[in-house]
Amino acid sequence: MSETPPKTLQYRFDGPEDAPVLVLGPSLGTTWHMWDRQIPDLTRHWRVLRFDLPGHGGAPAHPAGSVTELAERLLVTLDILGVQHFGYAGCSIGGAIGAELALRHPDRIASLGLVAASPRFGTADEFRQRGVIVRTNGLEPMAATAPARWFTHGFAAAQPAIVEWAVQMVRTTDPGCYIAACEALAAFDVRAELGRIGIPTLVLVGSEDQVTGPAEARTLVAGIPDARLALVPGASHLAPVEQPAAVTDLLVRHFSTAWQAAPASTTGMQAIQPPPVMPVISAPVGPVAEIGPTAQPVAVPEQGGRPDPYEAGLKVRREVLGDAHVDHALASADAFTDDFQELITRYAWGEVWTREGLDRRTRSCVTLTALVAGGHLDELAFHTRAALRNGLTPAEIKEVLIQTAVYCGVPAANSAFKVAQAVIQEETTPQA
Repeated sequence: MSETPPKTLQYRFDGPEDAPVLVLGPSLGTTWHMWDRQIPDLTRHWRVLRFDLPGHGGAPAHPAGSVTELAERLLVTLDILGVQHFGYAGCSIGGAIGAELALRHPDRIASLGLVAASPRFGTADEFRQRGVIVRTNGLEPMAATAPARWFTHGFAAAQPAIVEWAVQMVRTTDPGCYIAACEALAAFDVRAELGRIGIPTLVLVGSEDQVTGPAEARTLVAGIPDARLALVPGASHLAPVEQPAAVTDLLVRHFSTAWQAAPASTTGMQAIQPPPVMPVISAPVGPVAEIGPTAQPVAVPEQGGRPDPYEAGLKVRREVLGDAHVDHALASADAFTDDFQELITRYAWGEVWTREGLDRRTRSCVTLTALVAGGHLDELAFHTRAALRNGLTPAEIKEVLIQTAVYCGVPAANSAFKVAQAVIQEETTPQA
């Protein structure tokens, strides 16, 4: 166990002190205990370090807003422990951390395992919507839907005690840290960078995973030059819990045979010879589709040397209003309206919403008030949705609208309450 300063992660060690280090990263809403059934076999060969995400498993609630920050906190923790070279396997967001480490700090990792992972997890809107639901209703909706996301129906029916144990991990998570992790996943996208991962990689996925399934796994294998695919039959998202023996065998096989020696400047260990009998995994898979690099926006200087605010405005507009709304608005533009769409993206979002003088919560309060005052109920609807995404609670939106009743008039506030009520009910009602 560990004392945990804000910029480190809570961890535990198992296994012999003189063995090579293997780090295991957890999934969102779980703790290091999701790997419990792998530990007896893995510690025969490695010194295993498991860590908890912030606010998970009793870890201090110091939220991390990006996968990059989570990876950096892990490296700080390992630096304090004197671990310079290590193998790494992570599940879901733990896999995202592994990909981040492989891209930014390839000299530190001897071998990589990506379990139930993806180069991009769903859509940004999906994870920001999760944050809205948790902010409004707490973690119980996430706990209620976890069994269907994590396990096959047959396993959930046959192993209710294990399922309940897993659900309790969600219930004991700090809501603010869960929301921050959702924001981190919303922003995570390494599809254009997979070709730069030069570490031997095992991509392991449950055949029944509906969250990050075989399609996402094949995208990883197609993009990472030295990657192998392992499909675990009869497993869903938490394959290490549902099919522990199969997952353990695959991890032992991979980390025993694909372990790069440490650079000369570190003290990492060499590979351990594999056990005599291990399951067969696929041969290395070459790219089946070219994953081209995403074009990076280039700021075009305006006269006077100022960068064009369009790309920054488009980014903020998507973050506040959601990809679906912005995609619809841009797709609907024609020769008559496209100049207007460009104008509001560049100046409303690129010049005003990007200013540092007010945070986004405050800008949402100001915007809601202005829309009520002007009677712009259509825009009030999607800015109510944006206010929830920016961190305002329904109670805070209510207070803003009550304030408008005094300064904008009761009839205007009455209409605004009807619009906002419908949006809040739609956005904060947990999905079945």
